[in-house]
Amino acid sequence: MSKRVLQGVVVSDACNKTVTVRVERRVMHAVYKKFVTSSKKYAAHDEGNSYRVGDVVQIEESRPISKRKCWVVISGPPDAAPGRRSARPAAAAAASPGPGGSELEAEAAEPTGENI
Repeated sequence: MSKRVLQGVVVSDACNKTVTVRVERRVMHAVYKKFVTSSKKYAAHDEGNSYRVGDVVQIEESRPISKRKCWVVISGPPDAAPGRRSARPAAAAAASPGPGGSELEAEAAEPTGENI
């Protein structure tokens, strides 16, 4: 019997070796004949803790791993690597201001003498 494969977006990566994946389906309403988007969340096993919130992943049905986890992440974005969650992204580190505030606020606080 073939295993089901679903595609969804990671909405939580707070648990160790587990990600929560939201899978959306479009179904036609029986009475109104309008397409309605319904979603369901699945707990999937992530062995390397390599996926973060917002990653689009594919999950595959597997044997029960825990009480509510019977899916395994099989693929995701190409930049997902083991231990990626522990390292802070370089873009976020450069964009975040230091403890004294941003550079623009510091420049705006200094009097330049041009407006006098």
